[in-house]
Amino acid sequence: MKRSLHTSSAMTPLRKQRDYRLLWGARTVSITGSEVSKLAIPLTAVTLLTASPAEMGLLTAAASVPALVFGLQAGAIADRLTRHRPAMIACEVVSGLAAATIPLAWLLGILDTPWLIAVALVVGTAAVMFKAANFPHLAVVVSPDQRTEAMAGLQASYSVATVAGPGLAGLLVQFLTAPLAVLAEALSFLTSALLLRSIRTPDRHEPARSQGMWRDVVEGLRVSATNPVLRALLGAGVTINFFAMTYVAVHMLYMVNTLGIPKGLIGALIACSGLGGLLGAWVTARVAGRFGENRVLLVSVLFFPLEILVVGLLGGPLWWKVGVLAVTGTLTGAIVVAFSTCMGAITLQEATPELRGRVNATMTFAVQGVMALGGLAGGLLAEWVGLRAVILLSAAGIALSAVWIWASPLRPGRARHHAAPSPEPPLS
Repeated sequence: MKRSLHTSSAMTPLRKQRDYRLLWGARTVSITGSEVSKLAIPLTAVTLLTASPAEMGLLTAAASVPALVFGLQAGAIADRLTRHRPAMIACEVVSGLAAATIPLAWLLGILDTPWLIAVALVVGTAAVMFKAANFPHLAVVVSPDQRTEAMAGLQASYSVATVAGPGLAGLLVQFLTAPLAVLAEALSFLTSALLLRSIRTPDRHEPARSQGMWRDVVEGLRVSATNPVLRALLGAGVTINFFAMTYVAVHMLYMVNTLGIPKGLIGALIACSGLGGLLGAWVTARVAGRFGENRVLLVSVLFFPLEILVVGLLGGPLWWKVGVLAVTGTLTGAIVVAFSTCMGAITLQEATPELRGRVNATMTFAVQGVMALGGLAGGLLAEWVGLRAVILLSAAGIALSAVWIWASPLRPGRARHHAAPSPEPPLS
């Protein structure tokens, strides 16, 4: 029965599939609300609570701590579930209620910085669990031959949020004040929960047999490290994010102080990346369908260093620098979406159903966890060798990610051996 249902859905474009539209809408609304809070919550801490630098550091770290502390366990929990959608809905509801306490506490006169930190920890933990459950849930909603297109669509939702979120945040903060603007995040989470609840596709998953939390986590790590395809994706992702963060740590200083880019134009250049992401989502699904995810993945890693290299070598009048940065920023936005889409689709294909949660959690843990190390390394290196040297080093480091793909079964033309997948449970 599963085969017939997936066959019939494959004949229908994703944009016409009700359940995928609901899933895409839920993610877009939720992420856009989160983008609003990225501006509103720090502004609340700085302007209304007069938070100290140490408190701001804790508030910033609180968003990423759950991924490091709870990320691997979340994957093991997701693989134990017989249904993923209820857990996703619960995560959105918890996040919405937690965010709603910020404007409520402000109106009652009891809001302080520790309260904001606590909310950030709750929302961050819920987000980690949501992502762990959402990855295998996508395989239920979308047929196998449409997963790359589905991944591209979900990546596009991040680009939409990147473009729309900051502007919406600015308007809400201006007219409602920062604490009340956080209501937009709370409402977005609750709206996402309602959209997810409206999905009708049967949500059934054959849970993996648990050997205990620690052994379950180790199994996910083992598979990710020993499977040659997953290992290559993991190595490339870690390499890219480490050196990307060494660049991020210094690029704002370099753009303003060395290139002389006006601060008002930096936001517009960032928006170019979001627009490029939308373009990348549209192109990736079509190109991958014709040439395969492996080729798209290799081409994307070859072009990853382009923008950073251009920034490190750029000179000339302001109009030229801004024009070049706008073009390369747009291309980079498209490249990032292409890589992320193909990486997700190949991971979903390569990991067996009972291990998808743990494999995805391992990937997320490593790829996101290394970002803190990259940022620290970039700042320290800049003190020693200077801004331009760090930027050029970052470009060279990111270029090494191509070695992981080229030396693996993902290289076009090389044989690719799949482990025999466990049978997926029927949809009905």
